[in-house]
Amino acid sequence: MQDTALAVLVLETEWGHLARTGEGVPATGVIAVLAAGLMFLRRRHPVVTVALVGMLDMTNVVLDLYDPPRGAITIALYTVGRHTAPRVAALVLALTVAADLSLRPEQLGAPGAFATLIVLPMAAVAAGHIMRLRRELADRREAEAERARHWAEEEDARERRQAAKDAVWAERRRIARELHDVVAHHVSVINLYMGVARRTIPADPGRAQEALRTGEDTAKRAMAEMRKLLDVLRTDGEAEDDAAEAGAARLPALLAESGNARLDVVGDPVGLPSAVDHAVYRIVQEALTNTRKHGGGAPATVRLTYRAGTVEVEVLDDGEAPPVAGDGGLGLAGMAERVSLCGGELRTGPRPEGGFQVFAAIPLPPADGT
Repeated sequence: MQDTALAVLVLETEWGHLARTGEGVPATGVIAVLAAGLMFLRRRHPVVTVALVGMLDMTNVVLDLYDPPRGAITIALYTVGRHTAPRVAALVLALTVAADLSLRPEQLGAPGAFATLIVLPMAAVAAGHIMRLRRELADRREAEAERARHWAEEEDARERRQAAKDAVWAERRRIARELHDVVAHHVSVINLYMGVARRTIPADPGRAQEALRTGEDTAKRAMAEMRKLLDVLRTDGEAEDDAAEAGAARLPALLAESGNARLDVVGDPVGLPSAVDHAVYRIVQEALTNTRKHGGGAPATVRLTYRAGTVEVEVLDDGEAPPVAGDGGLGLAGMAERVSLCGGELRTGPRPEGGFQVFAAIPLPPADGT
C-alpha cells in the first residue's frame, strides 16, 4: 500500500512538472511511468532501484528531454539508507552525487543547486539510516523482551519441576516415616511377646498362649496398617482411617500393647488438629519402640500435658543404654521431622539420673473466639 502511494506521488510529480512547463515529448511520459513503477522494486532491490532511476534521469538529461523533479531519486536514496548497510549507502550516495554533478555542471553556480544536488541526497540517505537504526533498536528490544519471556517461562517450568520433585520426595519421606514407625513398633512388640512365650511355655503354658495371641494380634494390626500404607501409595492420598486411629485417643491401647508403660495425662484434654494428633501418636510409638530395643525392657512413663496453646509429649524410661543409630536414623530423625512440620520443638537424650528422655512441645492453633 505504501509503495502504491509513493508510485502515485512520483507519477503525479512528474506529470505535474510536465504540465506546468510544457516540456518533453511522448517519451517523457514513458520515463515518468517507469520511474513511478520502480517504486515497487525499491524494497527488494534498493541499490538497483537507485541505479535505474539514475539512468532514467541521465536519459532525460542526455536527450535533453526535460529536467525531472527529484522525487523518485530522493525516495530511492531514502530506501538505500533504510535497507542497506551504512558502507553500501555511503557508496551509493557518493556515486549518485558524482553522477548528478557530472551531468549538470552548468547548475553548480545556480541558486539552490548545492541543496538540490548534495544536501537533499545526503538528507534522504541519513533519514533512511536513522529509520534503520530505530528499527534495529526496536528489534533488539523486542528480542530482549522475548528472551526475558522465554527465560521466565523456563524458570517457571524449572520451579514447577522442582516443586514436583520436592512433593515426590516429601511423600517418600512421609511413607518412609510411616513404614518405619509401623514396622519397627509392631516387630518389637511381636519380638517381646514371642520371648515371653518362649520363656514361659515349660512353666506356664497358659501365659505362653496369651503371649502368642497378643503377638498374633499385633501381627494382624501390623498387616492392616501396612495395607493402609499401600492404599496410600496406590491412590496418592492419605488413608482417613489411619489418620483417625493413629492419634492421642489410641495411646492407652498402644501402651497396653507395649506391656511395661504407663500413661499420665496432665491438664484438660482438647481436640488436636489431625497432623498434631498423628504426630503425638507416632512420637510415643517410636519412643516406646526405642525403649524396647535399647532400654533392656525397662519401664517407661508417657506424659501427655495439655497447656494453653501447646501440647507436650514426654516419654521417660529407666534403661541404662540410650538409643543408637542402628536404623539409618529414621527413628529419631522421623520424630524430629514430624515435630518440625507441626512447628514444634523436640529434645532427646540421656537423663541425668539414668535412662532416656524424649520431649516434644507442639503449638496448637488458637481456639475459636480467642
